[in-house]
Amino acid sequence: MTDYRTGCMVCGKPLHYLESPEQHECAYCHKVQMANAVCVDGHFVCDRCHQLGADDAIEQYCTKTTETDPIRMAITLMQNPVVNMHGPEHHFLVPAVLLAAYCNITGQPDRKAKLIATARERAGMIKGGACGFMGDCGAAVGTGIFISLVTGATPLSHREWQQANLVVAKSLMTIAMHGGPRCCKRNTFLAIQGAVAFAAENLDVKIPIDPKVTCQFYGMNTECRTTDCPFYPVR
Repeated sequence: MTDYRTGCMVCGKPLHYLESPEQHECAYCHKVQMANAVCVDGHFVCDRCHQLGADDAIEQYCTKTTETDPIRMAITLMQNPVVNMHGPEHHFLVPAVLLAAYCNITGQPDRKAKLIATARERAGMIKGGACGFMGDCGAAVGTGIFISLVTGATPLSHREWQQANLVVAKSLMTIAMHGGPRCCKRNTFLAIQGAVAFAAENLDVKIPIDPKVTCQFYGMNTECRTTDCPFYPVR
């Protein structure tokens, strides 16, 4: 089976986003589910199958790595063929690299595996296409998962609840101001940068990141905004 990293996972052709959800059979697991998008040839891949393999790679890498730069981690993971150009795996990738960096910097490697596993479970609740269909980019929500886990926030918390919601609000604002269409790479970079700044200001934890981030994946993105993207390398 060919592994297409952009467009339809079955044939590589462009996706067609539906005006309202329709029932379609997943080309991989054959379960009939409500679909928000199918390819131009009618293929549908459910979120679970879309993420299959990617989440495993993200969890394994982030649990074991000693790297402290979450942007560097993100790029390493994005270079893995199982991580698609776009897809809900980025909803998990964001909190996973942030948690790995946080635990490595603060000397809490024993917490890392459990925190990342919990982040994977929570990120799995964020549907693909949430950015356009719900106005709630999964990369931004991933920053809230990160802050919630490191602060121990719950729906009944006080300051921790505030911080988890505030980091998502700030991430969403930044992502929104850069405009559409969606780009999971751009939004991931923006979300990580915002979460790192938030952690420094609110948690007194300084996570190092490369200030000169450039995208290596623009050639795979048919909707790339080129020079309108802050990470486009050609100026």
